[in-house]
Amino acid sequence: MHNDLTDIAGLSVGQAEDETVRTGVTLVLFDEPAIAAIDVRGGGPGTRESDVLRPGGLVEGVDAIVLSGGSVYGLGAADAVCAALGAQGRGYALMPQPGVPASPIVPAAILYDLANGGDKDWGGEPPYARLGRAALDDAGRRAPVRLGRAGAGFGARAGALPGGTGSASAKSRDGYTVSALVCVNSFGSVTVPGTQQYWAAPFERESEFGGLGCAPAPLDDLEDWGGAKFNPGLRTNTTLAIIATDAALTPDQARRVAIMAQDGLARAIRPVHTPFDGDVVFVASTGRACLPDPAPLSLARLGNLAADCLARAIARGVHHAGMTKL
Repeated sequence: MHNDLTDIAGLSVGQAEDETVRTGVTLVLFDEPAIAAIDVRGGGPGTRESDVLRPGGLVEGVDAIVLSGGSVYGLGAADAVCAALGAQGRGYALMPQPGVPASPIVPAAILYDLANGGDKDWGGEPPYARLGRAALDDAGRRAPVRLGRAGAGFGARAGALPGGTGSASAKSRDGYTVSALVCVNSFGSVTVPGTQQYWAAPFERESEFGGLGCAPAPLDDLEDWGGAKFNPGLRTNTTLAIIATDAALTPDQARRVAIMAQDGLARAIRPVHTPFDGDVVFVASTGRACLPDPAPLSLARLGNLAADCLARAIARGVHHAGMTKL
């Protein structure tokens, strides 16, 4: 296992960056349409095709999920991915007809990295369609997830620290696998005030984000946010996450996992889900393994593992981003 999202059978991950613009795109491509759900908690989200994941919708499976920098411009990455997948014959069709293209289902979410010092003077041609196609091509390599300054987390910041892309996975006692991929661009801090210890430290496995241990003492001031961003502008933050599992889930079960997985953000970032963040969690099931009975209990365990993996992924992403320079 790679301790990342590619440990889930039935999917691949693609990442692409533009170093001059200081931005990037991350894509999760599913071998077959995956059951998916979404949970949005931040006050300033930017999404595409999120309504298709609401309860009672016609379409239950997604072909890919795209995370992008670039704020609203970044949504163009998913448009390019949709066009490329449609050209391959992928997508939903209620009644397939000759000459009528199918409709690829490609939900997406964006984070704000426009003010990070990169060259954003792109005029009428933002780079995100190009980056979306490059991420799709990269998914074909079926390589492990690159951590830190990579993909949609390339130009991100986590409070006062460099942000980035993180991922982590876990295998349950029942044999199914849960994993998280996250692009951390949070207003809140991922470290305990006055220390280098991560809030996610209690969930760390095998020194995966430095083995720094837990903070030695309780907080003296509950309103001390440590290395959070101050004086943030509207939509200048956001943490985007994709939880994937090979356990077979219904859309409602996937939605419950997405709700529970949001707790992973709260375990790793303080404060979180602020008016300045656009926090979004997607959940996708490739359905390669059975969810053991009784299903409600197994679902509770799966959701908790998802939250733990997400907390670990956040710390891993920031830790690896700090090991490189933008």
